[in-house]
Amino acid sequence: MQRTKAPFRADEVGSLLRPAKIKEARAKLEKGEISADDLRKIEDMEIEKVVHKQAAIGLKLATDGEFRRSWWHFDFLAKLTGCELFHPDTGIQFTGVQTRHDAVRVIGKLDFPDDHPMLDHFRFLKKVADQAHVTAKMTIPSPAVLHFRGGRKAISKDVYPDLEPFYEDLGKTYRKAVKAFYDAGCRYLQFDDTVWAYLCSPDELQKARERGDNPDGLQQIYARIINYALAEKPADMVVTTHVCRGNFRSTWISSGGYEPVAETLLAGTNYDGYFLEYDSDRAGGFEPLRFLPKGNKVVVVGVITSKFGELEKKEDIKRRLEEAAKFAPLEQLALSPQCGFASTEEGNILSEDEQWNKLGLAVEIAKETWGQ
Repeated sequence: MQRTKAPFRADEVGSLLRPAKIKEARAKLEKGEISADDLRKIEDMEIEKVVHKQAAIGLKLATDGEFRRSWWHFDFLAKLTGCELFHPDTGIQFTGVQTRHDAVRVIGKLDFPDDHPMLDHFRFLKKVADQAHVTAKMTIPSPAVLHFRGGRKAISKDVYPDLEPFYEDLGKTYRKAVKAFYDAGCRYLQFDDTVWAYLCSPDELQKARERGDNPDGLQQIYARIINYALAEKPADMVVTTHVCRGNFRSTWISSGGYEPVAETLLAGTNYDGYFLEYDSDRAGGFEPLRFLPKGNKVVVVGVITSKFGELEKKEDIKRRLEEAAKFAPLEQLALSPQCGFASTEEGNILSEDEQWNKLGLAVEIAKETWGQ
């Protein structure tokens, strides 16, 4: 019952704690002590190490840990044609802490550029992953993230006086991105997404209304954009999504179970797999998994937390997988931490050893649950 294609029985979301050498190099670059090329060489070296480490602990995939990024989403979105990074008066408010004051806005017609830097990031990852005999996994933010976080205010009314053409261009941009990554050799791509969780949170829905946006009907709009983006995906390419409730220095943003969006998300979007957070009561129960269609789709159950270092008990994780299997077949389930370990370069509050112990635990439990 082990899987030979992604998502694998033991998988991971994407980001990993940034090594000290990368953090030091970034600080030196800011001071003008080294060049951007010097930083890239250090990143290359650390990515090579981390890919081989993922292979060594038994994972069948490897990411680059998002080592070249500052943010899980802004680095990608800001390099889309028609988008720019800017610095608002406030950061993103998490529970008890606020992020740096960065955001992305739409200032021109959207498109995916042929020279998007993350294509080269992926090509390097694939070269190293091939050497380590694992599948290279690339993560990018979902199209929904570009719309929901800033809302109407972050989209130029001069360029898009009406939102329908914006939604159309967003779908076309991501369809082009999927093809570009495929042409670069990517066979395992993931759309990271906080928005489906926000649509389950009364507080986040209220915030959207307060900033002048109407969240009613958004899940159908997002499903349409995602399905358009995936419509020409080749059969040998796997595209998954990860639904996140916020992950910054071990804090969070939203609460609420998946029930309000589960049918649209699991049955109405054409993803091959869903990484769903289930490491806290804020995620609700497993009942929404009943909407997973019978067949090839996989839910990767995130019952190991990436937020804190204490290692879960194997028996507890197995028991939670059994609970999930009451609502979706065990053969359509897999296991991973609930999120990345460093959605921003600051990283969560745990050590690298604790991070690897958690990923190793997922591998061990997967072997015992689904066989070698």
